[in-house]
Amino acid sequence: MGGRAGGRALRVQVADGRGRPRRASGLASWLRDVAPAGARGTVAIALVADRTMRRLNHRYAGQDRATDVLSFPAGGAGGLLGDIAIATGVARRQARAAGHAYARELRVLALHGLLHLLGYDHHADGGRMARLEARLRRRGGLAAGLIERAR
Repeated sequence: MGGRAGGRALRVQVADGRGRPRRASGLASWLRDVAPAGARGTVAIALVADRTMRRLNHRYAGQDRATDVLSFPAGGAGGLLGDIAIATGVARRQARAAGHAYARELRVLALHGLLHLLGYDHHADGGRMARLEARLRRRGGLAAGLIERAR
């Protein structure tokens, strides 16, 4: 399955906002399993407080609000694909609104963030990212993705 070629080519680490490892209901293994076959390198996922996400969003995107997910590509330097920040409070609220579990929402957000790390941009790619996200989320057992919900 995706993310694997002669072993796991994609490495996923999940931590809290202070860098302490977190299990997050199998998020790392799920993301490795659904990742596109060409995904290579290490991805660090930080589960952060909404206030931390608000600061990150303001600093890097110029928006003074907490968003659900931000991606910070590293360009593959040193085998690092990049970092994904997920706001836990936003994720919990979105999970409730979507009628599914928090763990499922983390998967939705992590997949979306990973695709951004891989260079996809749903704002400018004519639907390419949306099509790939839909295919991968179905492979991973997700009924709806972030892009569909935003429409």
